This record gives sequence, C-alpha cells and structure tokens, in this order.
Amino acid sequence: MTEPFRVALAGLGTVGTSVFRLIETHAELYAARIGRPLEVVAVSARDRDKQRGIDCTRCVWFDDPVAMAAEAEADCVVELIGGEEGAALELTQVALEQGRHVVTANKALLAHHGSALAKQAETANRALRFEAAVAGGIPIINALQDGLTANRIERVYGILNGTANYILTEMERTGRAFEDVLKEAQELGYAEADPSFDIGGIDAGHKLSLLAALAFGMRVRFDALPMTGITAIEADDIAYARDLGYRIKLLGIAQHTEEGIAQRVEPCLVGAAHPLSPVDGVFNAVVIDADAVDRLTFVGRGAGGEPTASAVLADLIDVARGQVRPAFITPAEKLSDLPLAAVDALPGPFYLRLKVVDRPGVIAAIADRLARETISIESMMQRARAEGDVVPVVIVTHETTRAAMERALADIATLDVVSGAPCLLSIENF
Repeated sequence: MTEPFRVALAGLGTVGTSVFRLIETHAELYAARIGRPLEVVAVSARDRDKQRGIDCTRCVWFDDPVAMAAEAEADCVVELIGGEEGAALELTQVALEQGRHVVTANKALLAHHGSALAKQAETANRALRFEAAVAGGIPIINALQDGLTANRIERVYGILNGTANYILTEMERTGRAFEDVLKEAQELGYAEADPSFDIGGIDAGHKLSLLAALAFGMRVRFDALPMTGITAIEADDIAYARDLGYRIKLLGIAQHTEEGIAQRVEPCLVGAAHPLSPVDGVFNAVVIDADAVDRLTFVGRGAGGEPTASAVLADLIDVARGQVRPAFITPAEKLSDLPLAAVDALPGPFYLRLKVVDRPGVIAAIADRLARETISIESMMQRARAEGDVVPVVIVTHETTRAAMERALADIATLDVVSGAPCLLSIENF
C-alpha cells in the first residue's frame, strides 16, 4: 500500500476539529484524489481532556506544539493556533527547519512574517500554504496563484471581515445602534469578547496585505496599511446612504496607481448595483479586476469550522500531491518593494455627515469652508432634527481627495454651530 501523507495538527479548536473530522469522514475520497492516504498522526492542543467529538487516541499527543513540529513523524504541520508571535511563529519556523511542509490559517502570522517565512520555505524546498487565512472557504488564494497568473491584476478588493459585515447588515436591517448590534454579535459568537481586530479593521488589514502581495508580486506590507474601522458609523448614516442609492461596507482595497500601490481598509459607500452590495451577514466577498478576465467576484462564507477547514484541506491535498511553489507566486527573492501611494491623495467623491445647530447661515458657512479647499458639492440633504435644535446635514461631494476633506473638516470644526464628530466616508464607484 502507498505510504500515507502524514499530518501533524496544531490546534483543536473549531477549525482544527473540523479538519480532523473531514479527514476521517472523507478518507477514501481524499486518498483517491491524492493517490495516497491522508492521515493525522500527531496532534497538539491546550487541553487533552476536552470533549471535541473526535477520536484522537491513535494520534501521538504533544502538549507542546513546537516540540510536535520538531519531533512528530509527519510530512506536514498544520498550524491552527493563531497569533502573530509565540508558538505559532516558532512551530512554523521549526517545521520548515525540519523539512516539513506547513499549512496555516493564520493571517496575523503571515501579515507580520509572511515574506521571511516564504523565503525560509523556498530555501527548504517546502510548501507554505495559507488558503484558509483569507476569506474562509472562498478559494481566492488558489485563484491568484493558479487561475489568474496570466493576468496583470489592476485591483483586488472586497468584504474581508464577516463580523463587521454582520454588524453593518443588522444596523441597516433593524435601525439599531452599533453598540447594541455588537453586543448581539458577541452573544451569537460572531464577535470576540475583545472585538477590536474585527471592528477596527485590523483583521481585514491582515488579509488585504496578503492579497496585495499575491496580486502585485510585492513584499507583505501590513506595516504600511492604513486602517479605519466601523465604530464611527451610526444607523442614520446607513439609512442616509441607502437613500442616496448606496450601502456602507467595510472594504479592503489594494490597487495600482501612477504613484504606486494604494492599499487601505475603511468603510465605504458602494453603489446598490455593485456585486458587493448584496453581500450581507457573515459572508465575505472578493473582487478582482484584471486585464484579461476583466472582473471576477468570489462570494462565500468567510469563517466557521467547515468552510475554513475546506480551505485547509485544499492546501493539504495539493501539498500531498507534491505541489511545492513560492508562497506568494513570485519567488521570495524577487518580491518587489513597490512604492506605496498615499491613500489620502486618491481622487474620488465623499459622503460627509455633520450635526449642526439649525440657524440661518450655517449651511453657507460649511459650503464656504469646503470651497476654500476647492471642494464642490454635488448634493446636500438636511434631515429632521436629531436633538433639540441640532440637525444632521448630509453632503455628497464631487471628486476631491481625503486630504482636502480633512483640511476642510478641521476648518469646519472651528465653527461654534457644529456638534459632535463628523462622519466622512469614501464613495467607491468601482
């Protein structure tokens, strides 16, 4: 009988147990597709006694995942621990040092150390695969690594965090405040007790930095990626955007510009006719604009045990078939240091919501401050009173830059008729 492809599995949480279960359930299917059995021979997790609904008794148990990476008789180590440092980083380095392939779902690890780990993997002639690190069950990494390698990618963007998308969807559906919906998301298990990575845009930033590296042949540059979360979005902003024909989505966007690669994470207004507009709840979506294929849109579950396990196993099956290639398509030594464009200089229209005291001359004063920065107003709406004599004013601009808008807002903030913080959002007419 053909020798099995041996797997050491670090982390038996939701995803890890799903990986183990799928390998057991589909053993014959995977063996047929690979040409040899796929077998978990070693596992590591914090609690040996936890009931997980799987039988690990035939596997060698390691309390220390790094020791497992060094000592287990395995061809590949699957890292599902998480975190950018500590055991996740050490076991990945040790596994590659020991000549083992690595499959991981850890976007934080790769966002901070991806370029160095890719180089180490290539030096060892071993695979470093991470389909599950971006957009859960959506095969976006494989699409960039294989199906689209004949294309020049112009832009890659999308909804990369299901928690933030769920919150915005529920705010729109129910009209409830951000804090109320966040609490519900935590109770349902869609948001962590500390949700800052999700609602602050950091999780989406990790994923976008990997997509940009793959799409543009550049080193991973998470360190230079501006990120804005959704905490300043109010239910009224979502309603106003809908009235204007848009929906608010937290987007990660990376694109070619004349000045270099512009990458950013921020909530944006997206037109109702765009493929991203109907993507709701915990779903993710990625759009690729390329020269030969034009536009491709990928939509699916961005998290959860089985969708993420599906991506992990897709990598495992490829590696078991003998597919070893550069982690970021381009060999690590050839990954470029492309210049990064200043995103506050990107041209485009903007949505601005202010709360102002309802008195004569206020609108004229605001328009004057915008005009000082040569910002032209496309439309303006004054809504019903919010509190006392304070009213929301919604402005849509013609094309300008965020830098100009920020300067104008600093000037507007000096007016004694402005109440509270403004909401400034890009309008993306992709």
